[in-house]
This record gives sequence, C-alpha cells and structure tokens, in this order.
Amino acid sequence: MKTVSCSNCGADTRIIRDRYNLVDMGIPAVVTNMEIAECNKCGNADPIIAHLDDLMRTVAVAVVCSPSPLRGTDVRFLRKYIGKTAEQFARLLNVDKTTVSKWENDRDPVGNQSDRLIRLLVIGLGDGLEEKLKAVVENLPEIGTSYRRGNIEVDLEKMSYQYA
Repeated sequence: MKTVSCSNCGADTRIIRDRYNLVDMGIPAVVTNMEIAECNKCGNADPIIAHLDDLMRTVAVAVVCSPSPLRGTDVRFLRKYIGKTAEQFARLLNVDKTTVSKWENDRDPVGNQSDRLIRLLVIGLGDGLEEKLKAVVENLPEIGTSYRRGNIEVDLEKMSYQYA
C-alpha cells in the first residue's frame, strides 16, 4: 500500500480512492475516483492530482459549455485559468475591476452579455480550448435556460465531465 506524509501533522497516511470536492480550492467541481492521502492520526485529507493541467482544462470546458449562468466561483476560476489579474480581466471586458470583484463574490450577477463574452474570452485565451469554440458558440442561445446546475463531476480516468 502506497503512503505519503500528512501535510498537516507529518504522520503516515494511506492512499484511498474517493470523490473529492475541489470547491475549497476555488475549482467549481467534484472529482470522482481521485487518489486522496488520508491521515489516520489527524483526519486530514489531501488530494493527489497527477494531471492538474488536464483537470483544469476539463473543468474550464465544463464551465464554459454549461447552459447555467456563470456564478462568482465560475468567474474567478475562469479568470485565474487564463492567467489574468482582476484588473487585466476587467480591461478585457471593458468593465471596472470592482465589477469583476462583485461578480466573483456573488454581490452582483454577471449580465447576459458579459457572461457570453467571458466564455468566449476563455475559449480564445485558454490553453488547448480552441477546438471547443464551435460548441460554445452554438450553446450561447441556451445560456440562462438552466438557472443553477449542480456540481461539475470530473472523471479523472476519462477526463470527462457531467453536471450532477
């Protein structure tokens, strides 16, 4: 059985496979079949993410292809995914950086036009997402038809997603 040291207390952990909620890490997704280092001593659980770039790309595609309006966590994740500061992102969208902050903190909803522009920016600037442009553009009329999606569930083995 494979073990690693606990990041919290240093004790040996055991590696299990289970579902892991990445929302606390700022990623709007739950991953199925993830390796997790679980500490028997302090109860800490750390995900072991072998293919982080592929995981982030899969979640980004799931967010931009969703018919649900973007939420604050989605906007923050997508902005960080394309490597932009709030100020740079605001400039691209022709809005004030306080507007981006209000969106990301769910103090203001993202408007319909901004929602669509954010999705297209991410497809255009996100590494390896260009091939999804047609699907996103075809999906634009559907945005807002589903008010809230459940979690995005990512299967790490297949690098596929579904809305739970």
